[in-house]
Amino acid sequence: MVAAMMTLPVAGTALNLADQYLHPRNVATGFILLAISRVLAQRSWQAAPMLLVAFVLHPIMAALGISFCCILTMVMLEPVHVWLRSLRDSPAGAAPLAAAMPLGWIFEPPSSSWREALETRTYYFLYEWTWYEWLGALAPLALFWLLWRVALRRGQTLLARFALAIFAYGVLHQAAAMILAGSPALVRLLPLQPMRYLHLVYYFLALIAGSLLGRYLLKANPWRWATYLLLINLGMFASQRMLFAASEHIEWPRRRPSNPWVQAFAWVKQNTPTNAYFALDPNYLAASGEDYHSFRALAERSQLADGIKDAAMVTQVPDLGPLWRRQVDAQAGWTNFQLADFERLKKQFGVDWVLVSYPQPAGLDCRWHNDVLAACRIP
Repeated sequence: MVAAMMTLPVAGTALNLADQYLHPRNVATGFILLAISRVLAQRSWQAAPMLLVAFVLHPIMAALGISFCCILTMVMLEPVHVWLRSLRDSPAGAAPLAAAMPLGWIFEPPSSSWREALETRTYYFLYEWTWYEWLGALAPLALFWLLWRVALRRGQTLLARFALAIFAYGVLHQAAAMILAGSPALVRLLPLQPMRYLHLVYYFLALIAGSLLGRYLLKANPWRWATYLLLINLGMFASQRMLFAASEHIEWPRRRPSNPWVQAFAWVKQNTPTNAYFALDPNYLAASGEDYHSFRALAERSQLADGIKDAAMVTQVPDLGPLWRRQVDAQAGWTNFQLADFERLKKQFGVDWVLVSYPQPAGLDCRWHNDVLAACRIP
């Protein structure tokens, strides 16, 4: 169930359960899940090194994993569990949990370029989420509250404690996110992306849903299992083809890519100097057929700032804001650029190569092209 749901969007957080490309968040999540399994096995000391590795790989996601492991450890303690069990029928029972998140940090006033970059990430602004994104955030918490009650009534102690830990974790972080998003004084904390706590919640949702389906519906019937696995994995395959329609589903080694953008990036990597400095459409990641392939990662060459992915870096490192805005502004109107515009970029920033639409503007020294793009030197 978890493997089939890896392309599932996590409410309004701009995350899937797993990225479809190599990303430290995927590896960090694996270590976090292993750490949680150690806490469930009441070997919490074994979780510490796994959480440390996760923190080195992806500090934000690891911090959320550490938070959940701490809550799970407390819930697994018998005195705490007995106290929480006594509150299960009290509507105010969760109130002390929501008050336990410290938010006393003080930050410098944000710059205008930082705010501009922040506004490109709509998922930071919780109170601008749509109703179905709010439903995607709150419904899982209600389901885990219900699962806690049912499992407790049936004497399924471990499941009840696990569900309670997820519910408590969700209440704490949801309250913290709402406070952060609703306070202008705390705007500098928004890049910490507090709603990404839902990433773990959705993993647990898929994990427990699959477990309950197997136990109560599929049971030991091989035909039910075969039908279930076929349907759920076909759904994942269809969603991936819709997301990346212009790319191969599996990128086999040593096979020429079919995506024209990836072809261009491969040519750049193999045929340009390692110190080549490129300019390309600042919104190239969202271009039709590009499928969000990264130029820097695949071509291994430097480029001027882009207006999509680099904005996320500016929200994390505000000092980059002025440089990012200056470079993005210099590339405004890219689709109408002529030789004089490229020469201006060369003079202003030192770029000596461009990746442009084919057929290219007159005057460029082009060394390669396909049906979509041309790689050219600026004279």
